[in-house]
Amino acid sequence: MGFYICSNCGYGSASWIGKCPDCNQWNSLVLQRDEKDKRKEKTQKLTFKPLTEVPSLVKGRLQTGLFEFDRVLGGGFVSGEIVLLTGEPGVGKSTLILQSLSNLKTLYISGEEAAEQVKDRAERLNIQLENFFFSDTLQVEGIIEGAREIREKIDVIVIDSVQTVYSKEVEGQPGSITQLKETAAKLIRFAKENKIPIIVIGHVTKDGDIAGPKTLEHMVDAVINFEGERVSHFRVLRAQKNRFGSTDEIGIFEMAGRGLREVNDPLAFLEDTTGHVPGKAIVGSMEGRRPLFFEIQVLASPSILTMPRRVVKGVDYSKVLLLLAVIRKHLNLPLHSYDIYVNVVGGVEIKSPAADLGIVASLISSIKNLPLPPKSIFVGEVGLLGEVRQVYGEKKIVSEAKRLALPQVFSSETVKSLKELQKQLGEKGKKAIATPKGIVFSE
Repeated sequence: MGFYICSNCGYGSASWIGKCPDCNQWNSLVLQRDEKDKRKEKTQKLTFKPLTEVPSLVKGRLQTGLFEFDRVLGGGFVSGEIVLLTGEPGVGKSTLILQSLSNLKTLYISGEEAAEQVKDRAERLNIQLENFFFSDTLQVEGIIEGAREIREKIDVIVIDSVQTVYSKEVEGQPGSITQLKETAAKLIRFAKENKIPIIVIGHVTKDGDIAGPKTLEHMVDAVINFEGERVSHFRVLRAQKNRFGSTDEIGIFEMAGRGLREVNDPLAFLEDTTGHVPGKAIVGSMEGRRPLFFEIQVLASPSILTMPRRVVKGVDYSKVLLLLAVIRKHLNLPLHSYDIYVNVVGGVEIKSPAADLGIVASLISSIKNLPLPPKSIFVGEVGLLGEVRQVYGEKKIVSEAKRLALPQVFSSETVKSLKELQKQLGEKGKKAIATPKGIVFSE
């Protein structure tokens, strides 16, 4: 007796159903081979050999020439590597691919854009068209067969996007779970056998996660995410997974009229380091092996709501709520009567806990309406007990800050607790009390 599996979502049923009860797709259940038939297969003999006899990976990497892109990959492509590139629609994934691969012989397979559209973008970016071969073939078996014939003429293959590619051996629409698994498996097998890197572009869901089964992320060698707000000119390339390099490195780009421009300045996200206004703090964090500095702005406004607003952009929302609880507990600030807005300038995200101290400092500054010391930076993680902890690369951040004329540093070396921070920022030992006329400080 057979078993029916939905080709769209993987739902299983003992009998055929016209409409899948899980994903509501019609005629998507496909009969799978009976377990009895599977048991008739010939048992494969175990083959093995010592690791000492296994040839090592080629140490040399295929570099693109775009340093920020190579940095995230770990120095360039490894032979036979499969890279999954994701990002929000319109963030600039296609632009990044064209610019980064302009010096390599590239087979560009697109199921979303016509050849004329790709050529128009390449000409606008002033890219050498001689290095690109375009194809709109979407059947994975045809792609592999054709790529074998021109193997000596290409350095890398781009699939844009994996949700549009399908296999003739599997039932289901392109982009379904079974199709994604089968096409990815065939592409990976081809890449490993022919020692050619493949970049696969994937869609993201409305929640920002990679579309498709989690198996797709496990199968590939590297998962890199291109992120940034459309209203911002900055873009950040992060590695979520990298079998051949670090996941700590990030690449920073600026979107300009002629495409993406690499950013090497650690102060690129700061418009002004001398500003002396309440609610503004500069934080430093290590991104890979280099320190970067970001501006955090906090606005605390008296609220008329029963439940005050908490609006956060650029840092983790849950982390901000945790910091607010720590501040209320240890600094006695009346946060329950304030709407609080937190924003990282530049449309980027800070994932490092090194920003904790800066968030707390800018919040204190906004509530008390006292500007923070000019040309100062904040580096440190805040614990639940109100202590300030050392973060990764703190000494390097401090050293870089002093080199960039930011001499006053608040870190775990100079500030041991939030109470000590509050004293250093001006109101020594005073308690903030909300009154109809505003905040009053008492001993």
